[in-house]
Amino acid sequence: MGDGFHKIASRVACAVGSPQAFMLAVALVAGWAIAGPLLDYSDDWQLFINTGTTVATFLMLFVLQNSQNRDTKAINIKLDELLRAIEGARTGLATVGDLSEAELERIEGEFRKLAAQDEASGASAVPEARDSPSPTSGARISSPCAPAVRAASGRPARR
Repeated sequence: MGDGFHKIASRVACAVGSPQAFMLAVALVAGWAIAGPLLDYSDDWQLFINTGTTVATFLMLFVLQNSQNRDTKAINIKLDELLRAIEGARTGLATVGDLSEAELERIEGEFRKLAAQDEASGASAVPEARDSPSPTSGARISSPCAPAVRAASGRPARR
C-alpha cells in the first residue's frame, strides 16, 4: 500500500500545486460567491463551501505530509552522501536529526562561531563557485513534478 499511496500522493500534490488548480479553486469560490444571492445565502449554500473545504483540507493534510516526509528523507540522504564524500567533514552530523533540541542548539552555536571567525578573518561565508557541473553534464535534477532532465546526449541522465 505504501508505494501505491506515494504515487497517488505525489501526483495529487503536483496537480494541486499547479497554477491550473489554483485558478480552478478561484473559479469555484467565485461561482459559490455569485450563487449566494441567487440562493438567498441559504444554509445549503453555506454548507456547500464549508463541507467542501473541510474535507479537502483534511485529505490534503495527509497528501502533503507524505510528500514532505519523502522530500525531507531524500534531501537528508543527499546531504549524508555529501558529508561522506568530503574529506574532513564531520560524518557524525549525518544523524543530527536524532539529537535533542539542546544538542541541536549547541551544534548550531558551534557553526555560528565558525561563521563569525570566518567573517572576522575575511574569509567569505559563501565560497566562490567552482567548475560545477551543468544540468546536462550527467547530474539529474530531480523534482517530483517535473520530468527528468536529460543529458546532452539525449539519454536520461545517470543517477
